[in-house]
Amino acid sequence: MGLLTEGSPLSWEETKKLSKHVQQHGIEQFIHLYERLRDRQGDILKWGDEVEYILVKFDDENKTAQVSLRAAEVLAKLNEKEMADPNGVKSLWRPEYGAYMVEGTPGKPYGGLLAHFNVVEANMRYRRQEVTELLPAGETVMSITSFPRLGTIGFTYPIHQTTPDDENSSARSLYFPDEAIFPGHPRFKTLTRNIRQRRGEKVDINLKVFKDENTKLPVEGSPPGQPDAVHLDAMGFGMGCCCLQLTFQACNITEARTLYDQLTPLCPIMLALSAASPIHRGYLTESDCRWNVISASVDCRTAEERGEVPLRENQFRINKSRYDSIDSYLSPEGERYNDVPLIYDESNYQRLRDGGIDHLLAQHIAHLFIRDSVSLFSEKVHQNDKEDTDHFENIQSTNWQTMRFKPPPPNSTIGWRVEFRPCEIQLTDFENAAIVCFIVLLTRVILSYKLNFLIPISKVDDNMQRAQQRDAARTQKFWFRKDPTGKKETTDGNTNGLAENGDASSEYELMTIDQIINGKDSFPGLVPLINSYLSSMDVDADTHCTIRQYLKLIQQRASGKLLTMASWIRNEVLTHPEYKKDSIVTATINYDLLKKAKDIQEGNIPCPELLGTSNRTRTTDSIPPAIEKHLRGKPCT
Repeated sequence: MGLLTEGSPLSWEETKKLSKHVQQHGIEQFIHLYERLRDRQGDILKWGDEVEYILVKFDDENKTAQVSLRAAEVLAKLNEKEMADPNGVKSLWRPEYGAYMVEGTPGKPYGGLLAHFNVVEANMRYRRQEVTELLPAGETVMSITSFPRLGTIGFTYPIHQTTPDDENSSARSLYFPDEAIFPGHPRFKTLTRNIRQRRGEKVDINLKVFKDENTKLPVEGSPPGQPDAVHLDAMGFGMGCCCLQLTFQACNITEARTLYDQLTPLCPIMLALSAASPIHRGYLTESDCRWNVISASVDCRTAEERGEVPLRENQFRINKSRYDSIDSYLSPEGERYNDVPLIYDESNYQRLRDGGIDHLLAQHIAHLFIRDSVSLFSEKVHQNDKEDTDHFENIQSTNWQTMRFKPPPPNSTIGWRVEFRPCEIQLTDFENAAIVCFIVLLTRVILSYKLNFLIPISKVDDNMQRAQQRDAARTQKFWFRKDPTGKKETTDGNTNGLAENGDASSEYELMTIDQIINGKDSFPGLVPLINSYLSSMDVDADTHCTIRQYLKLIQQRASGKLLTMASWIRNEVLTHPEYKKDSIVTATINYDLLKKAKDIQEGNIPCPELLGTSNRTRTTDSIPPAIEKHLRGKPCT
């Protein structure tokens, strides 16, 4: 969720008055941080995952399932271990937006050994078990992207009513009560209130309903002129979803910028491959992913900034929400593909340039800083810009994009990092571990083979929309680079990657995800590239077995032999005996769906259409340090 500052939150009017103060001092803080750490070298590969979970309460007698609003209580118990032994815990736990959500990460980051891939799934299982042990009978912890009936009457346990007309309400939602927002930290309700007040109205999210034989239009709650829209009106519909994220430490800033760029075209591909949320507010929709929902759920742009009325009080027309895909590449190789003009304040950009920051990074930071602070604490207004970074992180952490470029924290052993953010959470630890290890291996292949996946930013934006369409992994094609392994000669004979007129269109084409992952004709495919890389490494038998099964899952999802989570959920609803072909996911359908999902995630029943037949890897809970250095697996750097 980002920076969790302790203190007394300011109202939107108070925060608004300090917006320029935060922007100016945040930029100064970044300049000082960059000056100290720009030449930092030699950091080793470290990486880790973040898994978000939903607490679900089952009522077997009445056949209902609700989100359980006990995250704060559960989190307090989970944090006791960390406080007692900060260096000895195997997992760390943090709050998330929903009062029914918790976020777990490994206690320590993984390193460069290939053998660490044997630990990932086991640690995820450990985390799930840690939470499970704290839950009463009838409750469970589930790694699902979106609770299917979020926003329907009585979806919370205990049940709370919405208060759309209450001026003291943070969300003022018709569907999402304030009690469903995590109560243990003021940031969450403050963000909700301030985003709504900055926008000048509630957020407005509309998804096309999946039109079945008996679907009734207009959909209940649909806005005027959009009879086929499933309407959502609160930050909780997006930030109340779960995802899977990864962070990598690079050896220096140059490597971090390279990874930031090269992973960007992979974001839509992995979004489609991990699609897991086709149901919103109890309706089947035409979307399989949460991305546009969460983007709109924190869209604090005013009508002027959205281009709906002329600019008067605001400075810019802004093309995207503060939660969206990135807007520019950061490496020199990526500059030529920055084909979408960036919006930024010239004075902020010039201050960054005067501070010794190059054009690409300066425009990136200046572009992030067109956003106001939407959460400010009175204790953090005045800071020492040479030592503190809270104002910088205030803006940085509320630009929620597909990739995040992360400077080292001040006075820390942590280096330059890159965060990979598009993936939806999967039902089982096996699936989540497979995605994590696939992306980590891909970063090693990119750096080792000096691969180039760059395509114009406008095409990445296009791909992000394609990725969210129903069954996109099997039906859509995506813009992708034809030859990532070398510089392909253009039609005019140049080999500099672009024709003389700057046109890059000969470098990329539309491909299916099957072709991108598994290869076609002269395009090698991402998994074959990983296998080629692994063939040059001395990989022990256990690690090889683990990686092989993870890559097999990725390949079969890409080829369509296995369903995405979204397609599996959709099929479960469409074939349920109570489904009336009306697009509605009733309480009973929801209960049966989640009960079956619970049995699958716990390994009680097989699900070959989702997981295949070989989905249990040989993993271990830990690799003792004394043994680690003797493992046959070489470092993956």
